[in-house]
Amino acid sequence: MATLRRLKKEIEFMSSQLIGDCIDFLETFEDKKDTNILSIIEEAALLSNTMLDRACHPADKKNPKLVRQHYRLIKTDFIQGLDQAYSKLEGLIKK
Repeated sequence: MATLRRLKKEIEFMSSQLIGDCIDFLETFEDKKDTNILSIIEEAALLSNTMLDRACHPADKKNPKLVRQHYRLIKTDFIQGLDQAYSKLEGLIKK
């Protein structure tokens, strides 16, 4: 991990891309307005806030090995959360 600042910017960027894709879906498929898309947007915002909170508060700041492990776990959890949200969006598009 280069810096905490870069990690937080990446989390914000990727989350905003997901929310933007959801908004594009709403604008493109006006006849398919569904509450599911709003729940995906809410999940994206919650995921972003949770990951930013976890990034700012590592478990043990004095042990570098645990800090690296903590940030690796944040990255994998965030990518998995994005993947789940995009798969839900893909399911709505296929309907």
